[in-house]
Amino acid sequence: MLKFSRPAALRMNGVLGMNKRNIDYIGRYNPRKFYKHVDDKLITKQLALENDIAVPALIGVVREQHEINNIPAMVVDETGFVIKPAKGSGGKGILVITDIKDGRFYKPNGQEITADEMYRHTSNVLSGLFSLGGNPDVAIVEGLIQFDPVFDGYSYEGVPDIRLIVYKGFPVMGMLRLSTAASDGKANLHQGAVGVGLDIGTGKGLHAVQFDKPITLHPDTQKKLIDIQVPHWEFLLHTASRAYEISQMGYLGTDMVLDKLRGPLLLELNARPGLAIQIANGRGILPRLHQVDRLGHHTMTADERVTYAKTHFSG
Repeated sequence: MLKFSRPAALRMNGVLGMNKRNIDYIGRYNPRKFYKHVDDKLITKQLALENDIAVPALIGVVREQHEINNIPAMVVDETGFVIKPAKGSGGKGILVITDIKDGRFYKPNGQEITADEMYRHTSNVLSGLFSLGGNPDVAIVEGLIQFDPVFDGYSYEGVPDIRLIVYKGFPVMGMLRLSTAASDGKANLHQGAVGVGLDIGTGKGLHAVQFDKPITLHPDTQKKLIDIQVPHWEFLLHTASRAYEISQMGYLGTDMVLDKLRGPLLLELNARPGLAIQIANGRGILPRLHQVDRLGHHTMTADERVTYAKTHFSG
């Protein structure tokens, strides 16, 4: 596991730091003109659909304050739904409703949220409270994901998601994010979710952390975390690799989920993926980035890039 704090020790162990990430990878390989492909979730969803990549169902979009009162009519036939900012980041501003009864709305923990509270939350989304740069935003109303039962006991009141870092089209490092009571059902590591590093070759758990500290059992369910084996792993790797061409971003984070009925779904793309994935994997990402660089210019297809990644970045 990574347990060094001095910069020299971190560099020696191949750990990518924030400054180097921002300058050498994000700044160099993510053209500013293409940021809208990933920063706007509506655009991401459209690009995915145009390229035959499945995404959560779009129920509706709220663009103006006067449209907020339309939400109950939008979701009248739904058993649950999600409201999220189109330009949000870090899991902020996402409201998950898992049950609707007699016009009343309930969060994953069973807590009721009133219509007025839901309207207020959506109003905050439109005002830009959760968006990058605080600019006015739109609210996306999406269908609720029914997570794959293979993850039963591994996540608490929330849908697990799979983060893959893609560099020049190669999936180089993966992590499963599992919600906890501390994270309020959200798969966000900074809020207390668990991160499980995944073997690129197999999708099996390697190491697990919460609040950047190693753990072996899920804090709420006591499930042994490295026993996890992510299904549809090959498909997930191929989707992540294809996101390189779709987004035109050289250094990218892809977030995906497994729906028990629809299978793998692309949630969102991230032009500034965080660095905690290295802690979850117990190793730095730099050696893998350097290995991709040594390939120089190439014409590999997504399938070939996945095969290369599984061969060279496993374990």
